[in-house]
Order: sequence, then C-alpha cells, then structure tokens
Amino acid sequence: MKVAIITGSGGLIGAEAARFFSKRGFYIVGIDNNMRAEFFGEEASTSWSVDQLKSTLLNYKHYSADIRDIATMRLIFEQYGRDVALVVHTAAQPSHDWAARAPLTDFGVNAVGTLNLLECTRQYAPEAVFIFTSTNKVYGDRPNTLALRELEERWEIAEGHEYEGGITETMSIDNCTHSVFGASKVAADVMVQEYGRYFKMKTAVFRGGCLTGPGHSGAELHGFLAYLMKCCVSGRTYRIYGYKGKQVRDNIHSYDLIQAFYEFYKRPRSGEVYNIGGGRYSNCSMREAISLCESISGKRMDTLYVDENRIGDHIWWISGLQKFESHYPDWRITYDVPHILEEVYTANVEHHEPQRVAIPA
Repeated sequence: MKVAIITGSGGLIGAEAARFFSKRGFYIVGIDNNMRAEFFGEEASTSWSVDQLKSTLLNYKHYSADIRDIATMRLIFEQYGRDVALVVHTAAQPSHDWAARAPLTDFGVNAVGTLNLLECTRQYAPEAVFIFTSTNKVYGDRPNTLALRELEERWEIAEGHEYEGGITETMSIDNCTHSVFGASKVAADVMVQEYGRYFKMKTAVFRGGCLTGPGHSGAELHGFLAYLMKCCVSGRTYRIYGYKGKQVRDNIHSYDLIQAFYEFYKRPRSGEVYNIGGGRYSNCSMREAISLCESISGKRMDTLYVDENRIGDHIWWISGLQKFESHYPDWRITYDVPHILEEVYTANVEHHEPQRVAIPA
C-alpha cells in the first residue's frame, strides 16, 4: 500500500492534493482539525470540504488531530510506517493579523507543528518525500525595497531589473520585518531545508505567492481572490489596505500547484527551495482584480479604502519560477487570473445566486 499523509486536508491545497493523489492509487491519510474556523470564523470552516473528501474518496482516512500534538502524530505515522511514500504539509495559521494577536498559537502551529511532522517522517518513513507549503512572506518586507514604478492601475518593477521576470530564491530573508506570521513560517521553512540537507531526506519548500481556486474558504484575513469574489457576489464591502489599491500579487490555481508537487514527487531532491506562484503568467493588482470581478459578475463592487497597509505586506510580488522550471521542464502554468476568477465566481453563485445586472457605461 502506498500512503500519502496530507495535513490541512480540508483546505484549498490539501483537498486538491487528496483528490489528485487518490486518483493515482495512494491511500490518503488526511489530518485536519478545522482550526481555520477558529482562526477566521465559521465562514472559513473547512468541515464541508472534509465531508466531501470522506464521501467521494473510497481510499481516504480522516484524523481530526492537531499537528502540535506530537504523541498523536507519532501514533498516526507509526500506524502506516514505511508505507508512507509522501507527506504534503499544508496545515498552517496563514494570517499576519491573526498571528500578531496570538503569537504562541501561531508559532505552535506553523513552526512546532512542522517540526513534529518532520521528526515523525524521519522516524517512521525516512524514504518518504516531504513537501511543505511555505510562503513568500519569509522574505518579509524586503520586496518593498525594490525599485518600483507606479502605473495607472498597478505598481511594477523597474524595467531591466534582475527581478523583472519575478523574484527568485536569491533574495535574502534576513534583516527585514517579517510579521509574526512570516517569522513562524521562516522557522518551519528553514527546518524543512535542514532535515533535507542534514538528514538527507527528500524535502522541498514551496514558497507560494497567492494560492487560490474555487475550493478556497476565503476570509478577510486570508484568501485574496476567493474572498474578493465572495464580497462581489454577496454585496459585502471589501476593504483595500494601502498602496492605493495598486499592490500586485501573482496567483496560482491549486491545480497547477499540485502538478508542481507531483513533478517533485516523481524526481525528488533534498532540501530544495522553490518560489512558486502565477509568475508572469498569472498576476494582477488589487484594482485589476476588482475590475475583473465586476466584469465577470456584472455587479459593481462596494469597496472601502483604508490608507494604511498591513505590516510586512508586499507592494509588488511576482514569483520567479525559473529555478523550478529548470529542474522540472515538463511543468507549466495552465490557469491565468481571469480563468481562476471565472471558476471562483461559478463556485460562489451556487451559494448566493446573485442577479446579473449590466454595469452602466
């Protein structure tokens, strides 16, 4: 039996991974205790997603367990032992703002939870491939020191800059403001690298930009495109924090990210780090995303501008994908932002059923 242990299995990336690897013959062990609802409220609950996995995947076993609980993690890993071929670790506390309110919980989930999983993998399944979803927030606010130019609808990097094609792994993560969340992810990120290099395990760190898709339980504190479209469809006010609404994010569909995971699984390396996101193929500013939501939905959005950015937030982030593409040339981005938002819109109308109206000229 070939087992894949997936943490955060009810979340956007975890659920996508569970479905994908289930179809490829893996027995899926999902770990998710729905802390997302504790972080962001019931609207962000992943219980519906877990229920869906339980009802549709015959080879799925769920554990409502906390990754901070090392004793329980050991029991789960010991049960499957060397049958574990893959660990996809997506469970996390993902918000700047929430982390600042509860640093001990944030660090416990993001850093200690990751260490628990690494050590259990080393003890019980040392040959398994270990994939960790890190974040571009490990670079702190350093991207904001880049030479940027202001355009009508977005910020953009200076022409000819070394990062014009996207920010690569050469950027330093030191001597900058990370936010509490960013710091806890740095700790986890470096530990995943260390287990790869020191213990010769097959580990990879994927430093994601905005991870998105129709399966995202978007909330104000986390889930840019999903929450934006939710506000558009439901008529809820969307708050824009600073940078004139011109801040830029690259966006990668959960499907494309899982394809990247699969390429790494097939030809793993030790202690690798990859910036991963939509890159130059799939990115938008806040203003551009709002216009797209309005065009797709046929509704005007209700927005409120707050002239104060979040601490550690990026003005411009586009992932440089060159390293991953050089290691895995068969992988490519298949979704751009309009395609992603069309899917997210379709998922939202099933819940809100809005009336489409023409936008006045």
